[in-house]
Amino acid sequence: MAKFLLSLHLLVAVLCVGPVAVTVSMFPRKAKLALAAGPEQAGAQASVRTLHRITNVYALIGIAVPLLGVGTAQAMHVLGNAWLIASMVLTAVAAGVLLLFVLPGQQATVDALDATENQEAETARATGMLKMLPMTTGLFNLLWAVVLVLMVIRPGSTNGA
Repeated sequence: MAKFLLSLHLLVAVLCVGPVAVTVSMFPRKAKLALAAGPEQAGAQASVRTLHRITNVYALIGIAVPLLGVGTAQAMHVLGNAWLIASMVLTAVAAGVLLLFVLPGQQATVDALDATENQEAETARATGMLKMLPMTTGLFNLLWAVVLVLMVIRPGSTNGA
């Protein structure tokens, strides 16, 4: 059962966290271009909306990754190991960065692109949030990279690599 859960955990992580990592990285550049292009550039706006939608959907499905991870850890009897606890804490921090900074920054941009009233105010708000978005998306991706390394190396584990 542990091998099945581990395989499922890895599959869901690759298929869900991977697309989120890519879309959050692409979003700031595409958003700046779309805001600068204005309403006449429907293609630029469509790509921003698509990236935001992918981020939202895959982040929601990605909730399965830590759930499967806990199930896998229980099956492998490693739930109390320090590397796993550190990974769970970093995963929670990454989720917090995504929910508190990345998604609101993306939503502000989409709102600015959709604004019919107060368009200048919405664009100014989105532009302000976009200034921090590359840093927060980088932090999000860095946290996931550290979690991945911890999962592979398992420091201090008797059954590690």
